Order: sequence, then structure tokens, then C-alpha cells
Amino acid sequence: MKIITRYTLLIVGLFYTLTSLAQYDPDKVCRIDNGELIFSLNLKWTDKEKAAVSKQFDLDSALIAQVYQGKSVITIGGETWNAKKVKPDLVELSKPVQSETGKSVKLDDLFLEIDEWANFAGNAAETSVVYGVNDFKLSYVFVYNQKTARFYLPASTTAHKIYIAGSFNGWSTTQTPMERVNDGWMVYVNLKPGKYSYKFIVDGEWITDPNNKLRERDGEGDYNSIVYCCNHRFELKGNKDAHNVVVTGNFFNWNPKGIAMNKTSDGWALPVYLRDGTYAYKFLVDNQWITDPANKEVRNDADGHTNSFVEIGKPYLFKLDGFTTADKVILAGSFNNWSRNELVMKKTEKGWQLPYVIPAGNYEYKFIVDGEWMTDPANPFSTGSGNTENSFIALKANHIFKLEKFPDAETVIVTGSFNNWNRQSYRMARQGGKWILPIYLQPGKYTYKFIVDGNWIIDPSNKLFEQNETDTNNSVLWIDPF
Repeated sequence: MKIITRYTLLIVGLFYTLTSLAQYDPDKVCRIDNGELIFSLNLKWTDKEKAAVSKQFDLDSALIAQVYQGKSVITIGGETWNAKKVKPDLVELSKPVQSETGKSVKLDDLFLEIDEWANFAGNAAETSVVYGVNDFKLSYVFVYNQKTARFYLPASTTAHKIYIAGSFNGWSTTQTPMERVNDGWMVYVNLKPGKYSYKFIVDGEWITDPNNKLRERDGEGDYNSIVYCCNHRFELKGNKDAHNVVVTGNFFNWNPKGIAMNKTSDGWALPVYLRDGTYAYKFLVDNQWITDPANKEVRNDADGHTNSFVEIGKPYLFKLDGFTTADKVILAGSFNNWSRNELVMKKTEKGWQLPYVIPAGNYEYKFIVDGEWMTDPANPFSTGSGNTENSFIALKANHIFKLEKFPDAETVIVTGSFNNWNRQSYRMARQGGKWILPIYLQPGKYTYKFIVDGNWIIDPSNKLFEQNETDTNNSVLWIDPF
């Protein structure tokens, strides 16, 4: 059992949206409407929540403080903001969206720093899971249908009170009571697809689910039951005479043992949880490899093998403008082992594009235009140099490195324990007189430095640092788990 005693603020932003999951849940904290940049601020936010909004959107804390003091017109840094109460607990803070030259800026330019911004939806251990399959002794004790999970504990009819506690309710001992039914206890919980740990509390006694074979240590000398809320179903019609049917793919490291599928009335099936991403897979029917006959999405891998593909989640649109006279453009990167033939981009009027689903993380990539490799000319972030230079993208980034000074520097690189102190990555981009780099980092402690035109420096805006072996110090960054 894991009990979380520290309140944690969860901020989830998708593209240009930040949603607070505390006292108020606005559709959009930030938007542009009729040439106005508008922030929706909840007057019930705690100091931590206000600080988080200030940090994520680079809003002056003094500006936010004056809003909460009730001021309607606020001038900060030469800019005038208007604060208007639109609901008893909601204030809209706005100002005209203008660039330094007086020309209107585009939303993409304004929010380059938080493009594709999204924080963790759970703790690191849960969200790092690529796939999962349930293993219950009785199939009916757990049922998941779209967004609702039904947990059922048979017997225990002599118990007076039973609760379920888990990672989905902060391990609360009283938040989720189960209801007595004729032959057991039942509860419905709204859950998103993913991995969850849980236990039952039967008249005050914590027990694992006796009908669930999946469990893992809780770090306190005991075990938790583990369940997956599945979001995909592998199906293979026919082959009723087969003795053994399994599915395997890149989510299972192409292990030929595969994951055993269940026999159904019309073939074979297997409900699974798959983290957001693009997955190649095949079935093995009595050790014979076959693609999915019901799936038209097939591609060749780097070895020339044909595999079926399935995408889970929202795709990121890779684009290359221009090169309209090219015959073929391929997307290759660390997300597909730099395959030279797998991801063929589609030609458009303005160039080439390909939607591709990738889980949260840091990736390098290039385009192959009629056999010639090139970086993304529209992406200011890159790693390496010369022939080894690759474009860099952080999907669902949860931190932005910033260096406020050195506006005249030629090259600024941020490096640290997160990339083994590589001197050529990651290259930051200059924006508005400062240098930035969005990045995705798992929860934990990191040390880092900036390399400004070849000179190593600690982060001048970060008060946290520690001594290193050369007595030059390293800046320290903590990414908190949720």
C-alpha cells in the first residue's frame, strides 16, 4: 500500500490549454480571442496553484498578486492588463496581443514554449508502462467498459464495510465504499485506460484481491493488486482448429513466445492496455507468423518484413514544407529505429506531412528527401553537429529550460545527467531575448549546466546547485511525481 500524504498540484496542458484539477476546472486557462490574450484565473486557487500558473505561462507573480487584490487595471513591465470578474470565483485577465513591431503575432509564435505541453497524468511508474494484460481467476470480477471500471469481490458476505483504495483515489481509506450485493461487494469507478494498483479494506483489514493473479511489491514489505484498464482489443477471426495463438510486436520486444490470446466463439481475442504510441505487431498461429487480415494498415520494417500497425492516442503531425518536386519523402527517427522505408510521408499542396503517434518523450528525427537526409528546417531545436545533427522534439514536455541572459550568443546547449552530459545536445533556441528548450523528464533529481559558445555555466536563475568533482558546481533540478 502506498499512502500519499502530500498534496500535489496536477497541471495538464494540451497545446495551449492548461487545466487545473484542483478547485476549478476551466476549459481553458489561456486563449486568444478577438486579438486579446486572455487568462482565466480562479480566485480559489492556492498559492501553489498560482505559482504553477505563473511559472508555466511566464506570468509575472506581481501581476497575478494584483489580480487577487481586486485591481481592475494593472501595469507591469510597460504592459497594461485588464482584470474583469466574469463569475464569483473567476477573473479574466487580458491584454492586446501585439508584437514589438506592432504587428499581431500568431498563436503558434506566442506559445512556442508550451507547444505540445502536457504533464504527467499519473505517477512515473504507472505512465511508463508500455502494455499490460489482466490475469483474473474469475473473468467477471473485473469489467472495464470505456471509462467505467467495475470491481467485484465475491463472498465476504459477513463483512460490515468494505472499501477499495488504490492509486486512482490517493489510497483513500473512506472515499470509495463498495456496495453489498447478493453474493459479494461491488463498486464502479471512473478510470482512464492505464495501469492501477489497489487493495480492498475489509472491516479495517487491508487485503489484495484474492481473484487477481497480478500483484507487485508496494515498497513497504507487502503487495498491491494490479489491474489494467484496457484500450485495445487484438482479434483474429477463424483459425478455430489452432492449438496456440499469440500476439507479439514492438511493445513486447518481438518476443516469439508472444502473449497468449483467448479462444472465442468466432476466433481468438485479447484485450490489452497500450500506452499512447504506434505499434507494429503480428500473430503467431501454431508458430506461423501472419499479419492481421482485418487490418489494412501494414508497413515494411527496416529488414523488409511486413507488419500490421495500430496507433493508440492522438498523432503528432510531422510536416516538411516545400520540396514539391520530390518523388518520395521518408520520416525517420529514434522513435522507429531510424528505418529508411517505414514512414512514407504524404504529398500536399505545400509540401509533405505524416501524422504519427508517439508517447511522451524526447526524440531525434530527420527527413529523407529522394534519398538525401536533412534536418527539419522549421524546427529550431537540434542535437549533434555536421552529418550527425538531428532535429529534436519533446512530446508532452514537462519542463522548459530557460536562460534569460546571453541574447547575443551564437550557440547555447543545455546538458546534464538526463543525457549523460553530452556536449552537443540539446541545442536551445533563441526567443524574445532568451534561450529555451522544452524537454520531457521522468520524476526525479537532475543536475545540469548550460554551454554558452563553448563556456560552461550553471543556471543563473536557479538557486539550487551542488558541488561537482571539478569544484565548478552543477545546477540541480527536481521533477516532482504526481
